[in-house]
Amino acid sequence: MTDPINPTAGVHRLEPEPVVRTYDYIVVGGGTAGSVIASRLSEDPEIEVLLIEAGSATALPEMEFPGYWPALLGTSANWGESTVEQGFLGAPLAAPRGKALGGSSSINGLNFLRGHSSSYDAWVDQGATGWGFDDLLPYFRKSETTVGRDPLLRGTDGPLFVGPTLDPSPVVVAGLAAAAEMGYRTADDISSGVETGFGLSDANVRDGQRMSAADAYLRPFAGRPNLHIITDSTARRLLIHDGVCTGVEYGDGVVFGTVATARREVILTAGAIGSAQLLMLSGVGPADHLTELGIDVELDLPGVGANLHDHPMSTVVFEHATPLATNPENIFGQGVGLVNTNGSDDAPNLQILLISQPYRNQALDGPAPGEGYAIAFSAMLPRSRGTVRLSSRDHLASPLIDPDYLGDTHDQQVMMAGLRIAREIGSADALADWRGAEAQPGRPLDGEDAMLAYLRESLTVYFHYAGTCRVGTDDLAVVDPELRVRGISRLRVADASIMPSPVSANTNATVFAIAERAAQLIAG
Repeated sequence: MTDPINPTAGVHRLEPEPVVRTYDYIVVGGGTAGSVIASRLSEDPEIEVLLIEAGSATALPEMEFPGYWPALLGTSANWGESTVEQGFLGAPLAAPRGKALGGSSSINGLNFLRGHSSSYDAWVDQGATGWGFDDLLPYFRKSETTVGRDPLLRGTDGPLFVGPTLDPSPVVVAGLAAAAEMGYRTADDISSGVETGFGLSDANVRDGQRMSAADAYLRPFAGRPNLHIITDSTARRLLIHDGVCTGVEYGDGVVFGTVATARREVILTAGAIGSAQLLMLSGVGPADHLTELGIDVELDLPGVGANLHDHPMSTVVFEHATPLATNPENIFGQGVGLVNTNGSDDAPNLQILLISQPYRNQALDGPAPGEGYAIAFSAMLPRSRGTVRLSSRDHLASPLIDPDYLGDTHDQQVMMAGLRIAREIGSADALADWRGAEAQPGRPLDGEDAMLAYLRESLTVYFHYAGTCRVGTDDLAVVDPELRVRGISRLRVADASIMPSPVSANTNATVFAIAERAAQLIAG
């Protein structure tokens, strides 16, 4: 793994006494979007950029190998929060999100997939002018370097190196053959955004090691004298005067009240949870909610924290008939399928993930198989919508996260269809040499009640939170198509929270593209 950023090269701990410093741009949140935007803006040596990140600058050893990612969820690189009780489940779920330079790109499962073009074009239909697939394509390409693909669709000289697993697990290869056996098309490049069917998933892995947004966009440029990165520091509130955002107050848990002011703009890149939370802490959001908590209302903007969505996931797990070696340099979900449960190739609404490990919800009864594989299924265009709300006016208090998983019966129907498809693929002849007993569900599921019961016990999270500061032009939009917060000058949001509706893929690749386009918009 790349060495942590040199503390003498632009990364600072807070001084013991509060100070005020001024920069051209302040970027709040050093995850994927923040890494991209801070790096791109600081390419101009005349521009002073401050990046504030709550997590550490030091990469944990577990981040190095893609196969170790589940262990990262139990470390300091995860905020360690949970949702509120989910109505469908009758219980909360873990709500992982990254707390480190690189954010969730430093702890996720590393699938690097664009959503199908139809899911971005749906944004335009909702008022997000300029955010369709063709609009975003140049920025997808700008972010990546990949080899052997159509250069009109894929990038060849971007900072992030991506591509399929070079030596995929034979059980995943058999799973792709099983999908073809069941009649699903084989895609040439399932990560491109223009195909449906099954293929090997791209991953941001280089030479067997994770390549996070920080690895690609920050660490190589940490020596820039105009790029200032402050880690282990949490933003307390935005400084807003007469409808103008002038800066940020932040602290490291010991020193509070440190102020940074921005000559030009403040850009929120704290993700769908953190950006909405900070806006509300700063008095921008639904007035009734803020008033209940005793927060002075700067702007009644009811869309802040609304429209939260995530991809629900469950898995079917099989034991191995034949032992398989585990390669820690490989991602888990090496094979991916994108299908429509209605049988159409348009607007695919279900992802099937072929996983080389027996991945499942750890809360399931009974021991997990020591060896095995899984076939995951996830509703890609869920209709369920939830909220992010504050639990307290204290900026260190965890917010109330409510994705309302499977709250809409349509999503339940899609997930039941996904369960059927996963079991059909799992029982295909192509997997016969590898297939042992079905460990989960491991029982007949006759009828909807039984299937829904299994979904309740097996549901896990994809942690693709999005939508809480959505782009648009209506009264519930939080940012306009230039990503400027409506009603507050010199303030933008540029992360997954701007997505009006879900994309039909893991969200990280899309966040890179959003951030690349945002950096260009900001720089003018």
